[in-house]
Amino acid sequence: MKNQVPELSLKSYMDGNEGERRLFINQLFEGLKKYGFIVLKDHPIDTDLLRKSYALSEELFSLNTSQKESYSDGEQGGQRGYIPFGKEHAKDSPFPDLKEFWHVGRDLPEDHRLKDQFPNNIWPKEVEGFKDTFQAMFKALDDTGRIMLEALTYSLDVPKDYFQKMTEAGSSILRLLHYPPIPEGANPNSIRAAAHEDINLITLLVSAQGAGLELLTREGEWIPVETAPENIIVDSGDMLARITNDVIPATTHRVVNPKGENKSRYSMPFFMHPNPDATLECLASCQGSGAKYPPILANDFLMERLREIGLIK
Repeated sequence: MKNQVPELSLKSYMDGNEGERRLFINQLFEGLKKYGFIVLKDHPIDTDLLRKSYALSEELFSLNTSQKESYSDGEQGGQRGYIPFGKEHAKDSPFPDLKEFWHVGRDLPEDHRLKDQFPNNIWPKEVEGFKDTFQAMFKALDDTGRIMLEALTYSLDVPKDYFQKMTEAGSSILRLLHYPPIPEGANPNSIRAAAHEDINLITLLVSAQGAGLELLTREGEWIPVETAPENIIVDSGDMLARITNDVIPATTHRVVNPKGENKSRYSMPFFMHPNPDATLECLASCQGSGAKYPPILANDFLMERLREIGLIK
């Protein structure tokens, strides 16, 4: 099929022979270079955990508005807890996205050197099992993301533990997303998620419940990204593009409004970030005729982008 995002088996990298591992490594690199997206099957995340996470996410967003807003943490730039409908917009877009979401972040021990940069998580008392389930989901996605980044080290000619060290205390975020039915009177210029690129290194998206995700190909064509519910969609973000000098570009994508029945869509992206004190600088293997971007601290880059999308001032 024309412009089909490649589907890769993580098992072939984790348990395969040398030839299978090499094929995965090459296909991952080429897939991200061409599309900025790949689909991952045969990953280690338990399907029961996936199903339970989506069930609890639906339960969370069925709470009334005042209950949800009681868990809003606006002072932290929406890094934890509830972010209301219409709060976020795409970079360079004045129109709000038609979504609400909840953020779960990393829990660091009290004596960790970066603890003061990590807000405490917020847990809704009305949803039984929420904390345990999403702590488990965060860890599972974090572990899987590290495997994916390790597989990229071969193509990028960096040490095998390069990304392990960079993301050991990464500011990663698990976002529980709810796109409600399009309300009457919604701004006609708004869609569920306007065209944007992700901020982080890579994003792992547990296949959403409901269609709508589209990517913009290098040829300027919007194509849908769909796969089986238990698979993971992986895409490259601005931070990875920055350190690879755009060898792996960040791909523009969006979530369009429903074309058929006007119903809710649920999604669960895991945004994998470096440690806040990590330096984003061009890798030697990607410099070509020169680095396009100066070095910058990961946290400085993140704060700059959060301001651009309306989460902090």
